[in-house]
Amino acid sequence: MNYFIEVIVPLSLPKTFTYRVSESEFDFIKKGMRIAVPFGKSKIYTALVIDLHQTPPTLYEAREIDQILDEKPIVNELQINHWFWIASYYMCNIGDVYRGALPSALLLESETIISQNKDSFVDENELANDEFLIYEALQHQSSLKVQDIVDILNKKTVLPVIQKLLSKNIISLQEEIQEEYKPKLIRYIRLHENYLAEEKLIALLDSLRSDKQKNVVLQYFQLQATDKKPISVKQITELSSAAVVKGLIEKGIFEEYFIQEDRVNFDKNKIENELSLSDAQNEAFVEIKKTFEDKEVTLLHGVTSSGKTEIYTKLIEDYIAKGKQVLYLLPEIALTTQLVSRLTAHFGNKVAVFHSKYSNNERVEVWNNVNQNSEAAQIVIGARSALFLPFSNLGLIIVDEEHEQTFKQQDPAPRYHARDAAIVLANAHQAKVLLGSATPSIETYYNASSGKFGLVSLTERFGKVQMPEIELVDLKDSYFRKKMKGHFSLKLIEEITEAFANGEQVILFQNRRGFSPVLECMTCGHVPQCPQCDVSLTYHKYKNQLRCHYCGYSMAKPTNCHVCSSVDLETKGFGTEQIEMELAELFPKKNIKRMDQDTTRGKYSFEKIIDGFKNREIDVLVGTQMLAKGLDFDNVSLVGIMNADNMLYHPDFRAFERSFQMMTQVAGRSGRAEKRGKVIIQTYNPLHNIIQQVTNNDYEGMYKEQLYERKIYYYPPFYRVIRLTLKHRDFEKLKEGSMWLYQVLQQNLAIPVLGPEEPAIGRIRNEYIRTIMVKIPGDASLQGTKKTIQKILNSFDLVSQYRAIKVTVNVDFY
Repeated sequence: MNYFIEVIVPLSLPKTFTYRVSESEFDFIKKGMRIAVPFGKSKIYTALVIDLHQTPPTLYEAREIDQILDEKPIVNELQINHWFWIASYYMCNIGDVYRGALPSALLLESETIISQNKDSFVDENELANDEFLIYEALQHQSSLKVQDIVDILNKKTVLPVIQKLLSKNIISLQEEIQEEYKPKLIRYIRLHENYLAEEKLIALLDSLRSDKQKNVVLQYFQLQATDKKPISVKQITELSSAAVVKGLIEKGIFEEYFIQEDRVNFDKNKIENELSLSDAQNEAFVEIKKTFEDKEVTLLHGVTSSGKTEIYTKLIEDYIAKGKQVLYLLPEIALTTQLVSRLTAHFGNKVAVFHSKYSNNERVEVWNNVNQNSEAAQIVIGARSALFLPFSNLGLIIVDEEHEQTFKQQDPAPRYHARDAAIVLANAHQAKVLLGSATPSIETYYNASSGKFGLVSLTERFGKVQMPEIELVDLKDSYFRKKMKGHFSLKLIEEITEAFANGEQVILFQNRRGFSPVLECMTCGHVPQCPQCDVSLTYHKYKNQLRCHYCGYSMAKPTNCHVCSSVDLETKGFGTEQIEMELAELFPKKNIKRMDQDTTRGKYSFEKIIDGFKNREIDVLVGTQMLAKGLDFDNVSLVGIMNADNMLYHPDFRAFERSFQMMTQVAGRSGRAEKRGKVIIQTYNPLHNIIQQVTNNDYEGMYKEQLYERKIYYYPPFYRVIRLTLKHRDFEKLKEGSMWLYQVLQQNLAIPVLGPEEPAIGRIRNEYIRTIMVKIPGDASLQGTKKTIQKILNSFDLVSQYRAIKVTVNVDFY
């Protein structure tokens, strides 16, 4: 009888594949195990078993597997079903979801190993220089990887050289799979059993001639008496030297042994304290529990600094007491720093953290802990990727700052929205979802207002602190009256000076990094452009270079114009770097730090900046939207928004909503303790509706106005939107192909299809771009429309002249 397994391969392919297994393998393998399988001519991939059956494939001959990699499943069925839902809803391949879900250390890929054929005769004189270098390297080591050969020859194209050596039968290739994850082992010592009896121990101490060795044995007993825990080699060597300890191990007095340990441990953070809620918080907490009785999802709409985190903590306590797992999703890695210290102080080592700044091994440990339902991962805090962890007993998902656009994955596929995917995941686990925000997204607030979600409001700040006072500065008027110093109005400088006099801290917000977005020649008007994208290069003064923020291209800042050779070059516009430098000139004695993508690249860079600011070592923090997320600093009395207008005029249907959210969130960082905070908004347009709504903290007004516009122009929440993006290096071919696709979509869909449109930035990385938008009304079949779009895309791939055009589908792209 034949036995088969159905697997997903970590490649961008829409279907699963069937492999042959023996009867004993069939009995051992379970769904959710990883299997190394041959794929293509000579590659080996880590596939995931999703089914076992006895039906042979009809279109191809099933191949045998290479090896079984797991002893028990590392993925559960609820996860697999959730992945298939993501693939179906977001119109992407199941292989993409699998690849995006697993930590890369669990996705082994074959690496080509090159070794010398021992039985072949080699005439060294007949070898070309490059061939000889590889042959010589193989005399010194048994095998090489392709990357090693690239390093030896110092060139990228090494495959032709390898091919020549293969044809001469000098080398052979083999595919080898490597397990990347290595458990962390800690080295411990214990006294050999021969010396455990008291008389033997006394005889041992008498026989030791070295005082140092005697001291180490005595210190070992002291540590054992006080700690009553295994003694690590590190503990002992801190009290003496490694050489002495090594000598005692060699003599057989001490034995060494190893214990596997998690790389991240929060036990030492735990502080025993009882969490007490204010009356308003307690009311909200009771109301949330009540809405959970008949609603799966509840929105907590609480103003900034209303103490939403304490309510979350209290809810987590309840679910942990029931033995459930809790997932806490955050939009930004920067936020995990503060939240982890708050939650670990309360829950100790029950908290695990999962995001991309953690190393591969640390992520695998969290994955394994969640899979085993271990106590060390009862609460998981993470960015959107934490959604893919193997939960088996999920009780609650908290999505904090649910309005944030970073919850939406843009590239690569799967282009999912973590908030929406979390609601579907919770439904599968019969868990509850709490969405929290001071400025909810219009779709969420619409669902809550219409009764689909529960709604709980928290309208006062914690400790009855007043909302910050917001003051507008008209930049047009200030420039006209010469009341400006650089990009700072005199009013803002006055307020900063006053804050410093009171020993308080300041946050300044400018949503652009770099020194300035444009460098212009004042003689001929030339602006240096990126050679691969249709954007001007941003000037970064700190590194003295011009850089493209889309493809990473950079060049040294020119001393004269590339067109007319004039030396009269001037910067236009300003970013965080320029604000930082102007501030340093205005307040030379103050410690000013910048928090943007350029300063937070390292693993602990967020922690350093946030801790420094919290400990009041930093006086002013200048930053981009990272500052707008829910950070909590009690000594900030002033927030300055340097230019409110550059957010308002984006060609995007959400520009006004996003501007309101961003400004309200940044303003909310001010005055979070006893004293009322102040916010200065610099703008050229103080009478703009959105700016007025921010000033009056009028979320309802903004919501109603935007909802009315969305209804008229067919946008969410009334219509679902799918965006198709087409890319190709040939402008004419792209134009032709996008027109063909648009016409076929329009003929087959009786709903609005817009395009093909050239986006604001029409070329990135030398590829021209066109977009097509499909708007699906609430009463139309979403699944049926997607199937039609998929069929049309499949037929588009079959048209030979358009096959090279890349098409990406983004469902709910906003």
